[in-house]
Amino acid sequence: MIDVLERIVYYRSQKGWSEYQLAEESGLTQSTISSWYRKNMIPSIASLEKVCNAFGITLSQFFSEEGENFSLTGRQKELLKEAGHLTDEQQSALIAFFRTL
Repeated sequence: MIDVLERIVYYRSQKGWSEYQLAEESGLTQSTISSWYRKNMIPSIASLEKVCNAFGITLSQFFSEEGENFSLTGRQKELLKEAGHLTDEQQSALIAFFRTL
């Protein structure tokens, strides 16, 4: 079973965001986010959708286990479509670039 709060921490760390930065990006208050951890509360679906939007992922992606199928956001589909037009060498360079971000 997925620990929602741990998963939020994981995605925050991937972005290098503090709780405050997540609040800014999601439109939630920082006190709301910090209260989830202080009180060990699971966010509402509406709040979790805002968090996922800030991370640029879908709820399906948020809850998926490694190796499970999930749906992509429109932006992710666009990135994959454009990357599909690149040569293998260009795709490798793009992957290396993304890893440096």
